[in-house]
Amino acid sequence: MPGSKSNSVSLHEDITNDTSDLSEMKISDEKGSVEKRTMTLIEKNGYHDSVYINAAKIFQGIHTEKHKDRILVRYGDDSVSRLLTFKDEYSQRVSYELAFNALKYQDLLEEILLDSCAYPCHLLVVMLYDLQDRKFQAREIFDEEEPVAEVQKIERYLYSFRTKLAAALARCRIKHDALSIEYILPEIIRKQEQRASALPLCVWINTFKIGLEDVFRDLKKKGFTRVETVSDFDHYTYCMDQHCHDVLVFPSSLKEQLLNLDLFADRKLLLQDKSRSLAVHSAQALLNTGDDIIVAHVGSHLTIAHMSVLANHSMSRIFVCGVKSSAKAAELRNLFSHMGCKNIQLLHEDFTEIGPTDLRLENAKVILLLPQCSGLGVGNPIDFILNEHGDAGLLRDLFQGSVSEDKLRILAERQLNELMHAMKFNKVQAIVYCTCSVYPEENELVVKKALESGVEGNKVQPYRLIPPVFSACSNSKDSTDFFFKMEPSELSSGCFLAILAREKDSSEVPVKDILARAAAKGLLTGIAVEKPKEEEKKPPKVTQRGSNITGSGTEPRIAEFLHHQTVSNSKAAGPVSKAVSKIQQQSVNRRNGRVQLKKSLNPVSDTALPRVLKQTPHLSPVGQAHDRQARARKARAERKRVVLKPVEIVLPPVVTPLVTLQGNRAR
Repeated sequence: MPGSKSNSVSLHEDITNDTSDLSEMKISDEKGSVEKRTMTLIEKNGYHDSVYINAAKIFQGIHTEKHKDRILVRYGDDSVSRLLTFKDEYSQRVSYELAFNALKYQDLLEEILLDSCAYPCHLLVVMLYDLQDRKFQAREIFDEEEPVAEVQKIERYLYSFRTKLAAALARCRIKHDALSIEYILPEIIRKQEQRASALPLCVWINTFKIGLEDVFRDLKKKGFTRVETVSDFDHYTYCMDQHCHDVLVFPSSLKEQLLNLDLFADRKLLLQDKSRSLAVHSAQALLNTGDDIIVAHVGSHLTIAHMSVLANHSMSRIFVCGVKSSAKAAELRNLFSHMGCKNIQLLHEDFTEIGPTDLRLENAKVILLLPQCSGLGVGNPIDFILNEHGDAGLLRDLFQGSVSEDKLRILAERQLNELMHAMKFNKVQAIVYCTCSVYPEENELVVKKALESGVEGNKVQPYRLIPPVFSACSNSKDSTDFFFKMEPSELSSGCFLAILAREKDSSEVPVKDILARAAAKGLLTGIAVEKPKEEEKKPPKVTQRGSNITGSGTEPRIAEFLHHQTVSNSKAAGPVSKAVSKIQQQSVNRRNGRVQLKKSLNPVSDTALPRVLKQTPHLSPVGQAHDRQARARKARAERKRVVLKPVEIVLPPVVTPLVTLQGNRAR
């Protein structure tokens, strides 16, 4: 240690040799909430030895690698095993937090150690951060745990030179003119931490165990008050989420108090990022009774459980892909059993390994795809890693503020491959695609490429984008009619959501929708003829609601368009884009224009008439009557004809009463 290079080298060798035999990461869920409360008290006085070991291994994998010309510290052999083992969920969380803090202050901690003539190693760095965080006070552990020799040795060295280390820290603060070490961090990192600390907590209700009104009553007994919106928060308050009916929102300052409530210990309330609840609710809205759903990734057991709760009313089964080991399957079944979920089936194959015609999934109609992503939109990276089994490299990416181009390209290719594979399931009718990324390469561009690929083939209806079932977030500037986006802010994490649904068969499209398309294409512009009284008494064969297109003069034209629409819709349509909403708006505008034209008493100028009407020659009254009779006979003949193949029908000019009236006025 300080002043002894040989001792520090031997210490480093001892550490690397003795900590390389940890087993595979596994979390025990047997202790319960009582132990969590006990360990919360230990946090102020230090951690157990196993926490330091795990934190050192995490830090080994995420620490900043510097250029050769800037390297002041070499951490030794990277071949040391990084497999982790955790005593419980709390130990896992504090291990990641300690490693992340060591990463943020890596430069400072290395400078302190070099100033004190100490040889840094991964374990030494994380323990030094904890020591300075405790104001260089001794660690106090109140419950028994088997000690780790490496941790005990480094602790004695650090504590024996605590005065020299504290002096080195003071010199660093003076050098950077910082009141505390937090001010040494880059401003962008400080703002990010402030935003994360203020982020409201989202909690969904497990209705398998408790009803909504019972939750309200229990929270009221605990002193919580329900308010309307997040802006009304005042300490012990909460509100309902504006998008998900079973999600409650709490102030961030209440996290520790909430986790100590029996509602959380009994798994009646579950803390999870809102983006996952949005995805689950979007998938549930697409289910009919008896429809099954495929969850493409194991991800968080909370997401699967939430999907199970919402899909229970539709008698749906949840198929979860990628449960590789029997131990993992047993762990998940135990968790789902405690949460009351009984409609979940686990598949050991990865999603891309399952064939689209797998008989187990023949009733699956919806796929929930939550692919691995860069995750730079998340507010709390530790929660995201723990709940979603994310890559610890996210901590390094967040600290750097970006993802490398190579990593982004690999992620985008994998996401596109999974989305295209989902589109190959012919019986599936909808796909929910959701990420926590802020990059278009993982969001809009992936969806666009998948839709343009035509991978679903010509034997089934193609996919198109449809808007989500909930309204766009009020503070989301980038939300569109088809994509749902939330930018990272103090109110929410970043989220991207897209829903792909198959186009409806033309035989299922209502007549009024086809007529709306005809109006949008301009085929029925300017036609508005009142129906004769004798025809109004006859019961019509087809009821067309919301349509003001009537009269015998338009029947041949409508019949021709209906036939043409049936033929054209039998082919695969191209990708759906924002132009759909614009076309629908044009259709509405045109219909409104026809109503105003019909009620107008002023003559319409020649330039305002449709092009086909301006080219129509004026006829005498006798010629007009003869022409109408001829068109009626031709129309009846057309309706009786058996169509054997698609044909193009050229209609004669249409003369409306408005034109006749203008012609009479001119004469």
